[in-house]
This record gives sequence, C-alpha cells and structure tokens, in this order.
Amino acid sequence: MNYLYLLFGLILLILGAEALVRGASKLAAALGISPLIIGLTVVAIGTSAPELAVSLKSAFAGQPNIALGNAVGSNIFNVLFILGLSALFAPLIVSQQLVRIDVPLMIAASVLVLILGGDGNLSQIDGGILCLGLIAYMVFLIVLSRKESTAIKNEYEAAFGAKKEREQKNHYINILWVIAGLGLLVLGSSWLVNSAVAIAKNLGVSDLIIGLTIIAAGTSMPELVTSVVASLKGERDIAVGNVVGSNLFNLLGVLGFTSLISPLGIDISPAALRFDIPVMIAVAAACLPIFFTGNLIARWEGILFLFYYVLYTLFLILDTTGHEALPKLGNALYYFVIPLTLFSLIVLALREWRNRKQLGVRPLE
Repeated sequence: MNYLYLLFGLILLILGAEALVRGASKLAAALGISPLIIGLTVVAIGTSAPELAVSLKSAFAGQPNIALGNAVGSNIFNVLFILGLSALFAPLIVSQQLVRIDVPLMIAASVLVLILGGDGNLSQIDGGILCLGLIAYMVFLIVLSRKESTAIKNEYEAAFGAKKEREQKNHYINILWVIAGLGLLVLGSSWLVNSAVAIAKNLGVSDLIIGLTIIAAGTSMPELVTSVVASLKGERDIAVGNVVGSNLFNLLGVLGFTSLISPLGIDISPAALRFDIPVMIAVAAACLPIFFTGNLIARWEGILFLFYYVLYTLFLILDTTGHEALPKLGNALYYFVIPLTLFSLIVLALREWRNRKQLGVRPLE
C-alpha cells in the first residue's frame, strides 16, 4: 500500500507542478517578462514547488534528512540527469547571462550551504540568510529583465503569445490553475513523504538515501518534463534556465524557507557534509567550463553528465548495502574518472579562450 501512495504522491506532485507552471507562466508572460527570466523564476519556482512542499512536510514530520536529501539530491539530478538527457535530444545553447551570472551564483549558493551547515545544522538564522539571498536574486532578475533587447522580447512574445493573455478572463483561469496546482502539491507531498518514510524503515535504508534518490528524482520530474520539452521545441533559454533557476531556488528557497520556519532548523548529517554536499558543489562547478566551451552543452557532454549520475547513484547503493566493490568504485572515481574529466574540461576551456582571443572576441561574449 505504501508503494501505491508513493506512486500517487508523485503523480499528484507532477500534476500540481504542471498546473502551477501553466498558470504562473502565462500570468508572467502577460506582464511582459522574457523567456529567460520566466525560466529562471516562474518556471523554476513552479517546478521546484514539489521540493519545497516535500521538504516542509519532512521537516515538520521530524525527518530532516529527507528535507536535506531532497534539495541536495534534486540539484544533482537536475544537472546530471535532466541537462544530460535534454542535451541528448538536442544540443543546448547557453545564454551568456547564465555563464556570467547565474551559474556562478549557483556555485556560490552551494558553497554557502556547506559553510552555513558546517556545524551540523541549518538554523533559523541560516535560513533567513538563504531567504534574503533568494529575495536579492529575484530583485536583480526583475531589474535585469527591464534592460533586455528587442530580439529577446520578440522571442518571448512568439513563445508565449503575451497579447493573447491580456484578457481579464484568462487571468482568472490562470489564477485557478495556480490554486489547483498548490492544492495538488500539498496533498501529493503528504502522501509521498509518509509512504517514503515507511518504505525506508521497512527496507532498512536511511532517510538521507531515500531523499537523495527516490524523492529527489520524483520531485524533479516537473523539471525533467519542462526541460526536455523545451529542448525539443528549441526554447533554449527555458531548457537550461529552468534547471539553473530550480537549483538556486532549491538552495536559497527550499532549504532557506524550510530551516527558517522549522523550530530546530535542519540537521545535517556528517555523511551529507562529507560527501553529498561536496558532490553537489562539484556538479555545479562543472557547469561553468562546460557552459563556457562554445556556449553549448553538446551531446557528448550530455552523455558525460548521465554517466556521472549513474556512477553517483551506484555509489549510494553500494554504500548503503556495504558492498565490497565500494572501495574500488571510490578509488576509480577519485583517482581516475574525476581527475580525467577535470583535465579535459580545463583543456577545452583554455582552447575556447585561446580561439576567442585569436578572433578578437572577449571570453564571455
């Protein structure tokens, strides 16, 4: 029965996020907000609403490891699996705003979570700091959106049909979509958390592992659908901006708001500080050289992302079961796969920088 509740909870979360994104995106489009800003804010927050709902429910249910694992695991899943899969369908062109501003902010926010949680707890004060960071980021995006070019505004109007959304009747319909989506998210998160905790206890698996894998992947389904569909439609800004924006919201909004309103904050286990959060930081940092090389996420880079997600998941499984192959996999990752990948990314980034310098183009143009 718990597995049915888990499945139904995931379905309700996906439907709720879809309804929320549908209504909120069209309302935002009617206000004249561009595709990149919609991807980084409205769509990103809407598709991250399952993470917020699940983390809040987990924190109040006395399952802080699920709240933490959900946010951290979702960020890892978003980059490695969602961007990897999206790039397989079609190479993703990366906006220069993402390279210059949003990805560095995602890396900084990831490091900030590690620093604030270094004492084993994200306190209410820490949550307030993260929430203030989210507010500052949103204000910055709104200011930036007012300076966008005519070409970007035309792209937004072609993609979202803003003129058609200005009718008052449509506003009311879209508001109803938002309300319905929020209701489904609340119910779905309750079913998902309760069933996942019960399953974890039956299988003898820790709450952190459940949060990092099943719940993280499940609550990231809206991001997956949104980015893959955007990739197939050629909406490059939304496909990548949705993932980066979702990751920023998970760090600043989900962890921030959850720890802010939770009386005891969010406890962070030594395992998360030692392994999972550093992996999240490494994944965020890996985006910068990949995004920088040609402003493109090529198919081979998508394959690399997917390969790393498989290795990460395999590592978690072997670690949970105490399998004898774990040390060999760990050595292969630490001493071969990761150094080789970093070396390759550095070489590609230096080659790209040299080519642009020879052409007289600034590195981030």
